[in-house]
Amino acid sequence: MPATDYQGSSASLRHSILSLRRDPVHSMDSQQSTSALELELEAFQRQVTERFLELSSAGPDRLLSLAWIQKLLDSFLCCQEEFRVILFNHKSLVHRPPLDRFVQDYFERTVKGLDVCNAIRDGIEQIREWKKLLEIVLCALHNQRMFGEGQFRRAKKALIDLSISMLDEKDSNASSALAHRNRSFGRQQASSRDQHHRNLGHFRSLSWSVSRSWSAARQLQAIGNNLVAPRGNEVVATNGIAVAVYTMNTILLLVMWALVAAIPCQDRGLQVHFSIPRQFPWAQPVVVLHERILEESRKRDRRNAPGLLRELYQMDKCARVMGDLMDWVQFPLTEEKEGEVRQRVNELANVCEVLKEGLDPLERQVREVFHRIVHSRTEGLDSLGRPNHV
Repeated sequence: MPATDYQGSSASLRHSILSLRRDPVHSMDSQQSTSALELELEAFQRQVTERFLELSSAGPDRLLSLAWIQKLLDSFLCCQEEFRVILFNHKSLVHRPPLDRFVQDYFERTVKGLDVCNAIRDGIEQIREWKKLLEIVLCALHNQRMFGEGQFRRAKKALIDLSISMLDEKDSNASSALAHRNRSFGRQQASSRDQHHRNLGHFRSLSWSVSRSWSAARQLQAIGNNLVAPRGNEVVATNGIAVAVYTMNTILLLVMWALVAAIPCQDRGLQVHFSIPRQFPWAQPVVVLHERILEESRKRDRRNAPGLLRELYQMDKCARVMGDLMDWVQFPLTEEKEGEVRQRVNELANVCEVLKEGLDPLERQVREVFHRIVHSRTEGLDSLGRPNHV
């Protein structure tokens, strides 16, 4: 985004705040406090703009990758922390209407994000189960001096199970469970073997925190309901903090929407409308990011994918190519065919390695977002003197 856009938006925000100084009832201390708040708000807007400009500028080979999703969550956590500090430093303003209502509304939206975090963690577990099937293929074929028919049969069965499971995930989000465990980021609950049942590679985990009727699409719509930019008089009445609240509401919606787009979860849906006034400095990168992800979802080979995560696409593609290759394998293998098989197995090994290195850090970050939301809301409601029901 051109620097002039950011400067123009900052100037508008600064004008709204400076207009308060003309009121003779404001003391010198109040003016100094307003000046400090103005600097904090400008720094916050600048951080949001810079972080999402970088995210929206990612190359096509990085967008929606594990590393990119981790950077997205890191950006959210950093913006959330700076926003929390602004509220903490200006509690006297947070207590006053209409800001108390705006802040309360933000915390209510974040609570809806908790279920999204739980569903995303369930999706990460789903990807782990798919990775285990790829590991069976690697165990049978990777780094083998010679290939035998038994190894190929074992690998082919794993690929068929993977294909069925991924197709089932595309067609239905209510498949049978292989594992039953607590999905609420708390203590893991052991499940007895008679609670486990298997159906042609279905690995959807039942959730104790998200019901089987829960819908990611409906949850995103709930987060975005009635999300409108503050009016000029509301900006003035809140010393500009209403703009920061609206910014965090929008970033919350975008981040949760991007997670649902990337990771398999229950009743995925991307029909969320982003209507952002152009005067906000971060509006352009957020809109660009939204459009790029939508464009990715419309590609023919991604249209019915269980998730847009780049490594998930690579897994599906490698598995399909490997499966097609094995359908035409005849023994004894020719030297050319053996070389092609080894090449495809190495590609599968690379995908597995990336998933092995990236899934655990991603799950930790999702857990951190979950806990940060809980702690931030608790602190925020306590500061408003309101009951907490988290």
